[in-house]
Amino acid sequence: MLSSKMIMIVIAAIALCFIFTATPPKSYYHSLFISPSLSNNASISRHLYTLTRRPHLAATEANAEAALYVLSTFSNNQIKSHLAEYAVLLTYPDSRSMTLIRPSPEPSTTFSLRQEVYEGDPYADVADQVVPTFHAYAKSGTAKGPVAYVNYGRVEDYTTLNEIGINVSGAIVLARYGKIFRGDIVENAYNAGATGVLIYTDRKDYGGAGGDTKWFPDDRWMPPSGVQVGTVYNGAGDPTTPGWPSTIEGCERLSRDEVEKRGDVPLIPSLPISGTDGEEILRSIGGMVANNDWQGDKYAPVYRVGPGPGIIDLSYKAKEVISKIQNVIGILEGAEEPDRYVILGNHRDAWTFGAVDPSSGTAALLEVAERLGKLQKEGWKPRRSIIFCNWDAEEYGLVGSTEWVEENREMLASKVVAYLNVDYAVDGPGFKAYATPQLDQLIIEATKRVQDPDNSSQTVYQSWVKNMTYPEMGRLGDGQSDDAAFLIHVGIPAADICFANRYPVYHSMYDDFVWMSNFGDPMFSRHVAAASIWGLVALRLANEEILPLNYDSYVYELQKGAEDLDSTLSNQSISLIPLFKSIENMKRATKQINDEIKDIKDKKSWVFMWKKQPWKLREINDRLMMAERALTDKEGLSGRPWYKHLIYAPSKHNNYGSKCFPGIDDAIQNAERLNTEDSWNLVQHEIWRVSRAVTQASLVLRGGLT
Repeated sequence: MLSSKMIMIVIAAIALCFIFTATPPKSYYHSLFISPSLSNNASISRHLYTLTRRPHLAATEANAEAALYVLSTFSNNQIKSHLAEYAVLLTYPDSRSMTLIRPSPEPSTTFSLRQEVYEGDPYADVADQVVPTFHAYAKSGTAKGPVAYVNYGRVEDYTTLNEIGINVSGAIVLARYGKIFRGDIVENAYNAGATGVLIYTDRKDYGGAGGDTKWFPDDRWMPPSGVQVGTVYNGAGDPTTPGWPSTIEGCERLSRDEVEKRGDVPLIPSLPISGTDGEEILRSIGGMVANNDWQGDKYAPVYRVGPGPGIIDLSYKAKEVISKIQNVIGILEGAEEPDRYVILGNHRDAWTFGAVDPSSGTAALLEVAERLGKLQKEGWKPRRSIIFCNWDAEEYGLVGSTEWVEENREMLASKVVAYLNVDYAVDGPGFKAYATPQLDQLIIEATKRVQDPDNSSQTVYQSWVKNMTYPEMGRLGDGQSDDAAFLIHVGIPAADICFANRYPVYHSMYDDFVWMSNFGDPMFSRHVAAASIWGLVALRLANEEILPLNYDSYVYELQKGAEDLDSTLSNQSISLIPLFKSIENMKRATKQINDEIKDIKDKKSWVFMWKKQPWKLREINDRLMMAERALTDKEGLSGRPWYKHLIYAPSKHNNYGSKCFPGIDDAIQNAERLNTEDSWNLVQHEIWRVSRAVTQASLVLRGGLT
């Protein structure tokens, strides 16, 4: 133990070092980064306005111009930047039509399928650049049949219909947006025998017309003609190059038939439609009255399930094009460990104007870059490299980020400390965070240092935790944003943050600068706070000598997941002993590395260790960084080889969120359906697989060999 005299000598030495080198400690730069002197509401507002002046769908001229804007902003802030380009399969609507045929003598209705420009819309001059409403990668074809209402189109919704004797085979199904991914809605409809799918925006979920309700531009709600577009592709990356990059120079590609056989693209046509059109179709449906929880709001017609007597005649033809997309990559090289990367990512492409999704995130990314540029002028350099990534074609299915990760997979697997994503930064008040568990504490500590943008008397953390003893931390792994390739495919610790409340104009042409400045963030203070938290987390990961990754939360999550499984499988002869034992091993390994780190810090020896034993801290950091990799399996999930993470990955079963132990869950769902000895044996096999992965992570944390 150091004596008081020795402690004073150490402090004096550090002080002298500061005086003679005139180099402030890194904590000084962290405080400066989040100070009002560096943050700039007006700059963020200007970035957002510039990025949203035109619709900028992937591979369009407007999106290429936005890429150059991002590139120049990086370059102007001393961040070495370049474009990483790929040639990928994208789809666009070539023709669409939809007619409702009612029983005679009622007339038929052919729908316009248009979103209406509102009175005084400042973007009316470029409204014709908005691509007609469609689903990306939807199946081209025609379908005609009686229409059936299927609520949200979940598996359980079809179970309910089957229980009351309703068969949708040969029908066109009408589903409302919400609860599950739209691609799952189409897949579930196909599995139920439907020949086509319509997905509408119900005002019960997204506001809009009804009684005295106001909608945009008078309120935040979706207008009656608003349509939520999006992809119905259930994979990640270019569908024609699964697992390898779609390089500009040329590459192997699957044919359309081969793509369809993989099961990631729909096999029946679909269209997104407005709430107004959805209600008109609902009025044409007869038969049994739907359950109360399937009904709309008090102003809606009575929802019946059908099928018919209304008949839908649907036609959709897609234009499939190999298009050039552009990721913008900026590199701020580390001064001491340039081969260790902290990556910040956000996508740039939008279905229309994209003020919330994604441009609020892009504006925040540029704000972080500008602040770090100012820090460099003050003499700051990161210890590790910070990489800025602005992705293209995310909306189609995480295409830009996936192609880049696939091209750089081995480099990323060996060098990346963490990936910090912001899909979009702001749609309203209320901080949200999603992360792999070892990043929990780091995010919490960052929110304790940033002022709540909606209450200057408290921090973001204080408003986040509210009446809880611990803030609600979501988990990644849903496969719905650009963290997927990093976490699920490679096994890199990841996080995503935002300020969010209600975002009813999601993926519509009304997600514009006017909506953001009136309803999402009028003062742009939430954007400033998001950039502060995002950048502060990145700074600590890039600057601290010992990586601030804590696996205590991971052990807790694994234990909780195992206990939930134990409850689920209580009536089956399945052993969870291997899983519980592996988690206990990880608990001991976590304690060991925590003790090592504490011992180094307690002895104050880490200040000088870099010079005397640089390999020791490097070795500890590598163990902290690489433990997440060990939770992947090279074979991937059963039937889904691209998804390699065995703890966090999207569920096959109607869930926008991630699923803990997804391989085990998939096996349980299959076994409950088949109820055979072999199917339950597969459940046990998946438990062993996860147990082995957790054991590997424990060995990595421990260091050394068995």
